[in-house]
Amino acid sequence: MEKLSTDVSNIAVLVVDDHPLVVAGISTLLRKEEDIRIAAVANSGSEALALLAQHPEITVALLDLNMPHMSGVELIRAVRQRYSQVQILILSTFQDHASVADVLEAGGSGYLLKSTSPQELSAAIRAVAAGQRYFGQEVTATMVQNMEIQASHATRSSPPVVELTSREAEILQLIAQEHSNQHIAEQLFISERTVESHRKNMLTKTKSKSVIGLIRYALRNKLIP
Repeated sequence: MEKLSTDVSNIAVLVVDDHPLVVAGISTLLRKEEDIRIAAVANSGSEALALLAQHPEITVALLDLNMPHMSGVELIRAVRQRYSQVQILILSTFQDHASVADVLEAGGSGYLLKSTSPQELSAAIRAVAAGQRYFGQEVTATMVQNMEIQASHATRSSPPVVELTSREAEILQLIAQEHSNQHIAEQLFISERTVESHRKNMLTKTKSKSVIGLIRYALRNKLIP
């Protein structure tokens, strides 16, 4: 696609979207910013890569996610491999967590919805150009909501801490102090067989495979000081 204005500005931007009207609209908005210059525009991933080779001054690529032949995520990976100096900002209609996660995993620096304001778009370009990450308010809310859901699932899936009897707690404390079964039996006035029985019960309760595992479980769950 034809090279655009080459007026000197601080931030040279490549706009990539398979809808020419969207590209034209974004370009018109950004031309109003004194410190942002539209260096080139593209309607496909392959065209974007070719333009990046021609315009080494480009520092920010503003990409759509849903494009034919090469998706936005695929383009992010290609840009990261070939033009690591270029920061990538996504402008999309998708705000689901999977899309945001894919962008982050691929190496994207920011994510906005196409419903964003011109002011926020400019602010996001400046932020990613400075090496920062930028996420729109709706996108941030989606990420927070997903983290809360994951935390809730983790809490529900974590097994409850086992409850020990007072005798088991006494024996566990002495085991942690490296006392033998014989010494524990003498101190608590019970038989060694009873001590061993309690030890086996605690291993079973905590699903530990050894005394070391039992002590680790006890420390992790604050069953012993």
